[in-house]
Amino acid sequence: MTFDQIAWLPVCAGLTGAGLVLSFLLLRRRGAAAGLRAAAWALLPLAAYLTGALPTLWQIGTAVTGFVTGLVLNPTVWAGVAVAGVSVLLFLVSGFMRGRRLAAARGAAPAATAAPGAPAVQSAAAGQGAAAVTQPLPKRTPATARPAQKPAAKPAAQPVADDDFSDIEDILKRRGIG
Repeated sequence: MTFDQIAWLPVCAGLTGAGLVLSFLLLRRRGAAAGLRAAAWALLPLAAYLTGALPTLWQIGTAVTGFVTGLVLNPTVWAGVAVAGVSVLLFLVSGFMRGRRLAAARGAAPAATAAPGAPAVQSAAAGQGAAAVTQPLPKRTPATARPAQKPAAKPAAQPVADDDFSDIEDILKRRGIG
């Protein structure tokens, strides 16, 4: 059925009328807020007809339907998805095999063959000697105590200025900035 074969005024008026009846029933059963919300939705088909938006909405719906049926029901699309999946699988397997080859070249056992729960051990060929692994951390030395200082004498009271810049000036003076 094409757009021109549909009598849109009776369809939109019927949808709006049925929606307004349902909104009245919702208003009585669930309250004014639910009824008004349903009435707002019910007026949209008639508004679409009166604004002339129906041909555009029809074209959008046709385009979306064509895209979905072309994508979902197209066997070549699914064949492409399958080939892409095989490609990802091959990348993963080749990366795993490369990691095992590099680990064997360094002289370390591959991480995948280690017993579950066993800690990973670095070999000396990997750049860390056994002594570096077994040495304890250096002990921390306590901080030296500084002698207590007398608090600086407070300056004589100065007159308070009403402008906002006096606060900034006071802060800068306390920090020793002229």
